[in-house]
Amino acid sequence: MIIEACVENIHEALRAESLGAHRVEICENLKVDGTTPSAGTIKVAKKLLKIPIMVLIRPRGGNFIYSRNEIEIMRHDIEVCKKIGVHGVVFGTLTRDYTIDSVLVKELIEIARPLRVTFHKAIDKTFNILEEFRSLLMNTDIDRVLTSGGAKTAFDGKEIINEMVRIANGQVKVISAGKIHQSDLPKLKNIIHSDEFHGKKIVGNLSNLDI
Repeated sequence: MIIEACVENIHEALRAESLGAHRVEICENLKVDGTTPSAGTIKVAKKLLKIPIMVLIRPRGGNFIYSRNEIEIMRHDIEVCKKIGVHGVVFGTLTRDYTIDSVLVKELIEIARPLRVTFHKAIDKTFNILEEFRSLLMNTDIDRVLTSGGAKTAFDGKEIINEMVRIANGQVKVISAGKIHQSDLPKLKNIIHSDEFHGKKIVGNLSNLDI
């Protein structure tokens, strides 16, 4: 089982590692569900952490329908991550019809390689998660997909998550997310067939910055 901690700064990243996280996703502004951290944060995290680092590529909060200027920012931020040498990047892009923008996803994946790429929980904002997931598998070579199955919590979305795991058939990793606390893991790993889990409190409280 892989435990990925969502962290908002270098202090939380270090604390997550010390508490047993196998991987971190670094972002900023979690009040708006995350935006891209600074290049300085990414570089220092790469220097200090021993576990793999995923970086959120998201130029702003709100929806996942991006302008040309915002897409240019995303391209640049991905290049920064490649130069620093993190493990991978996380992004999600949708069309105005709230379907996955597979054309843009493919373009950003090409820029990102050889980094690993996770499709963000933006998939939970689509109208038909399973249909969009099938399209993503068919049209891109994404490595992982982060989802709560369209529900507020991973537990509530467990049926959709399990169906995604079945559809993926090992082609990609489905990362379960959605208010997963450390105390939830023993129960969730028995009812959700994913072997990767993601959360802000998945290894405990990260607010203690004395590290």
